[in-house]
Amino acid sequence: MPVLLVGGCLAIATRGSDDTPSTATGPKTSREARAAGIGDVVEDGKFSFKVTKLDTASKVGDDVLGKSAQGEFVLVNVTVKNIGDEAQSFAGDAQKLLDASGKEYSADSEAALYLGESKSLYEQVNPGNSVRGVVLFDVPKGTEPVAIELHDSVFSGGVKVSLK
Repeated sequence: MPVLLVGGCLAIATRGSDDTPSTATGPKTSREARAAGIGDVVEDGKFSFKVTKLDTASKVGDDVLGKSAQGEFVLVNVTVKNIGDEAQSFAGDAQKLLDASGKEYSADSEAALYLGESKSLYEQVNPGNSVRGVVLFDVPKGTEPVAIELHDSVFSGGVKVSLK
């Protein structure tokens, strides 16, 4: 008898799920379907990010206190806003730059020291506050950056932003 009862419940549960309307949402809008790009706001964890500009440089700082790139620096200008409920640290080291061939580059923290407006070495951001900064990457000359992967911490999943 218990086998019959379990089997009957399973049949009813299965039949009920067939009659239940789908909870899936409709097709994505064109804004959702395209990848986020420069000027778009994206979120990862407790931060929202907005990439505002992309530059290159062969050296940062000055003649006394500066650093020359091994290849060339890619400077990604970004606004970071704390959308959480407590202070969160933004660290440039958690960010990744991706090129057209799929190579992944880490941020250059030492170069960030010599760029006064960098704010990407380690910046504490209180809830609701924003900081504007620059994340620097030292890449081989001629590298074509196609995306940046932004993270609220080294442990987060991250979110990609197209640099094209």
